[in-house]
Amino acid sequence: MATTTATLTLSSADLLSDSLSVSATQTLYKAGTTTGLDGIQYERLEVPTGDVYDIVDATTAGANKANKVYIANKNTTETNYVDVYVAALNIGRLYAGDWMFIPLEAAAATQDVGVEAIGAAQHIEFALIHEGKTLVAS
Repeated sequence: MATTTATLTLSSADLLSDSLSVSATQTLYKAGTTTGLDGIQYERLEVPTGDVYDIVDATTAGANKANKVYIANKNTTETNYVDVYVAALNIGRLYAGDWMFIPLEAAAATQDVGVEAIGAAQHIEFALIHEGKTLVAS
């Protein structure tokens, strides 16, 4: 059984009047179980400007599944960014060096995840961590 763990740590000496240190760790499980996620699609690519490009196909993710999406903008020019879309709805913007990690409910085939490069072509990496396909012996 696969085991995948996500960890997020936030720390700052000067964001608040006191220093800040917060950490959260979560093991990624299949929906409604304690069995680890066992499928991954991972890619690095250059996204040209001008259109929204689908990077996660909702049919791969599957409805009622415990899908997690990671996207990172690897660009180093701070004025360039990537808009992120889920089901054609702009959900946010990743500037140079920014990343995101979100759950994805792919209830319909139209709920793909896409990105649009703004300012210049952007180098991104992304992963869909999901419930792998069940293989049936013939």
